[in-house]
Amino acid sequence: MTVRPVTRILAYATAIVCSVFFLYPYWWMLLGAFRSTEAVLTSPLRLWPESWNLDAFREIAMIGGKPLWLYAINSVVITSLSTVIAVAVTAIGAYALVRKPKLPGFAFLRYGFLTTIMYPYMLLVIPVYIVMFKIGLLGTYAGIILFLALGPVQFFLFEQFFRSIPKEVIEAAIVDGASEVQALTRIVMPMAAPIVATVGIITFLLNWAQWFPVLVVSRSPDTYTLPVALLNLNGELGVNFQGIMGLAAITTIPVTIVFLLSQRRVMQGMAEGAVKG
Repeated sequence: MTVRPVTRILAYATAIVCSVFFLYPYWWMLLGAFRSTEAVLTSPLRLWPESWNLDAFREIAMIGGKPLWLYAINSVVITSLSTVIAVAVTAIGAYALVRKPKLPGFAFLRYGFLTTIMYPYMLLVIPVYIVMFKIGLLGTYAGIILFLALGPVQFFLFEQFFRSIPKEVIEAAIVDGASEVQALTRIVMPMAAPIVATVGIITFLLNWAQWFPVLVVSRSPDTYTLPVALLNLNGELGVNFQGIMGLAAITTIPVTIVFLLSQRRVMQGMAEGAVKG
């Protein structure tokens, strides 16, 4: 079936209009970082700043008595480590569930992950706080990283992919003398490299934006990330649009770049995880 040129032009025109519609708020945020609060309030729809005012970035150099670079380092370290742990743990768990689905408790574990997807973070405040306090991880980097490493969506992506791998491939490796661990690390994981990359990217993007778990587990600004600093800035400065937009730009630009560079991989991996199995 051929697509008529007129239909194609209309489709592209519609896509461009929709893109502009969705990109305008982000552009407005970037401009707000260089415009004064008075200018934003008097001319909110202006598409170009009156002047490139950098006062906002000087104001947010210190937030809550802590330098901005500390929040940035916390974001990179916490997000990276939680992503690595989430990918490793969910891959191992999904492989075990696919290989031994009848082991006691495995079915309950799977439904537990499904429940976690539907369970809002807000209802986890008290349980998580009590658990972190009991095991001595409240207010620590380890507590935040472990909380963010919980990945139910990632678990199901791995599970669906592992179900698509023929059992004969794994059984042949075991017959040749490989253990389950060796079959996973030397046979399955190399085959799952595309889904590993997809899950890693998705986890990084999700964890970078998380602020609620960090706020619950943290005890001081020393362990805050950029999204939590943005929330704190909003409370301190009230309607200082310039400062808020400046920090919002710093917080969102890194993950925006990561997503733009990897969006094809993310969409492909999500489609494979949804269709296979």
